[in-house]
Amino acid sequence: MAQQDLNLAQCLQRMQALLARDTRTLLGIIGPPGAGKSTLAQQLHQLAPEQSQIVPMDGFHLANVELQRLGRAGRKGAPDTFDSDGYVSLLQRLRQQHGEHIVYAPDFRREIEEPIAGAIPIFPRAKLLIAEGNYLTLEQGGWAPVAGLLDEIWYVQVDPDLRRERLVARHVRFGRSPQAASDWVQGTDEPNARLIEASRHRAHCIVHLE
Repeated sequence: MAQQDLNLAQCLQRMQALLARDTRTLLGIIGPPGAGKSTLAQQLHQLAPEQSQIVPMDGFHLANVELQRLGRAGRKGAPDTFDSDGYVSLLQRLRQQHGEHIVYAPDFRREIEEPIAGAIPIFPRAKLLIAEGNYLTLEQGGWAPVAGLLDEIWYVQVDPDLRRERLVARHVRFGRSPQAASDWVQGTDEPNARLIEASRHRAHCIVHLE
């Protein structure tokens, strides 16, 4: 696949072209933790708030009690700490949505570190759905069908040092000590980042936000 490089201005132009299509478009925004996926998704949504909605993958985090039962709490954020099959089912429902039927999606609340079911109503009038998350291009396990359900996928590229600084600051903001935040980034976020980067060849565009 020949990938196209985009800056922010080109992203906004490309979004207008996606909105001009006759049918609903599912746009995937991927990238490693701290790359700026959520920020880009919000910028795109704000460009056309009546015609677009964000469908975050993070709502499919397994609950903390289930992660503890599975022995995966120390790896929260890894591919097998999400309900990937549930996310695939949601995307399939959104591709088939019609009439006045509302589809509900879960959200992830960082202030409590838990997913909340049914928190995001997806309305049938939304022409562009922005699916934002880490693992949309993985080819293994329950994630394998996701890329095929998306019309276009953009990979967010950012300076690795800046990305890691953002991650440490985020973890500190939500309660970890600076040392614990740094340890979590190195031990959990960075292995996930390498896994995500290995699948970037499946994206249609590389977005540079520096």
